[in-house]
Amino acid sequence: MDIDYRPIFLVLGFMLIILGIGMILPILIDLFFGNSDWIAFVISSLITCFFGIAIVISTNTKIKNLNIRQAFLITVISWVILPLFSSMPFMLSKLSLGFTDAFFESMSGITTTGATVILDLNNTNPGILIWRSILQWLGGLGIIIMAFTILPVLKVGGMQMFRIEGFETQEKLIPRATEVAKNLFFIFSALTILWIFLYFISGMGLLDATIHAMTTIATGGYSSYNSSIGYFESFSIDLIAILGMLVGSIPFLLYIQCFRGKPLILFRDSQVQLFLSIVVFFVLLITIYLYWTETYTLLNSLRYSAFNVISVITGTGYATTNFSNWGNFVLIVLFFLMFVGGCAGSTTCGIKIFRFQVLFEISRAQLKQLLQPHAIYTPHFKNKSLDEEIASSVMGFFYLYLLTVCILATLLALLGLDFLTALSGAASAVSNVGPGLGSIIGPSGNYNSVPDLGKWLLSLGMLLGRLELFTVFVLILPRFWND
Repeated sequence: MDIDYRPIFLVLGFMLIILGIGMILPILIDLFFGNSDWIAFVISSLITCFFGIAIVISTNTKIKNLNIRQAFLITVISWVILPLFSSMPFMLSKLSLGFTDAFFESMSGITTTGATVILDLNNTNPGILIWRSILQWLGGLGIIIMAFTILPVLKVGGMQMFRIEGFETQEKLIPRATEVAKNLFFIFSALTILWIFLYFISGMGLLDATIHAMTTIATGGYSSYNSSIGYFESFSIDLIAILGMLVGSIPFLLYIQCFRGKPLILFRDSQVQLFLSIVVFFVLLITIYLYWTETYTLLNSLRYSAFNVISVITGTGYATTNFSNWGNFVLIVLFFLMFVGGCAGSTTCGIKIFRFQVLFEISRAQLKQLLQPHAIYTPHFKNKSLDEEIASSVMGFFYLYLLTVCILATLLALLGLDFLTALSGAASAVSNVGPGLGSIIGPSGNYNSVPDLGKWLLSLGMLLGRLELFTVFVLILPRFWND
């Protein structure tokens, strides 16, 4: 059966129009500050909207329903084309980034990774700074919508467990997805506005508050300063960022249910319970270590430990200090936390909590089976039995995730990067964390010195991690195109 590409291009066209409209805010900000970069955004906006409108008009169709292959293609193509168009302001502005650097910065933004090649954020024009935060905000919103509408239908890595009632048939999928997207947009926007207010009353200027609120709720981590949140040296700002990163790491559908009169559901969800338990454990562990090694006072040990542990596990990538100087023990802990991520249906990436829960239940059932070979043990998740399809999906995701990181790290090492930079860079890209470990790409460095081929490999890693791996890899199978 041939693929009907018209609905795919129609969705892509609308996305480009939204992206082009999103460039209006940087235009207004640059005009307000008297910066000539507004011209770069006008040109980029016109080009983006032109292609978007042209694609919408030329498709001449309506989206009634989508089959599985169309859904895969829409997901992958949109997350490749959008960074391509959103990279134009980086090239046309005073930054004058080359195509490789501009695409890397854009891909890092829209996948909410937070890795950057810009050397001097402190003196970067405000339009570019707000544009980076807009990319992360749109990417964060896009991924939570995708997590509840597309990925469960595609059965990617066990995400079918989160299929919403009403998504069983193609006829119901489009109107139901539209309703869910509207609710998620409202919640996401409301939280962003709240955090703008909180940052503002804590001492940030309105522009800085807006930039950091957008990238906090999206767990993206782009900042307007080289030293990230650490620039402000404010306990209250650190605390607000910590709360914002945690908020972005919880399934957003739970917030909708909270607004509908079920506030306690947040704390009854097994994913949230395990996630918060892991966070508390490692925050206390590193706090004790920092205090024991006399790195900081007890209060500062807790402050810096909490901020940086939460920043890494949520994949936000903010920094308040250079944790590369905390010793090998902390580096090993933070390296493994890069893989964990937050809850499914949040803006975070990584392997995600529910997969560890499923893996634990499968392993426990296997161990019981070994002790009592004639008994039958079925793994459970949220008081429901796990069928074989979900179990194999999660196991396959674990294998492919680790294999992807290993292959990417090997390729980066072949380009001349040292072991720590290559391995942590690969893990950071696939987990969409942003900063890696070490002096080059650690919290006090950036990715500017990475070879161009390395930046393209890392961009691919960001895309794979953001789209849950299988969504991209399925496109290389001949059967996808022939069957």
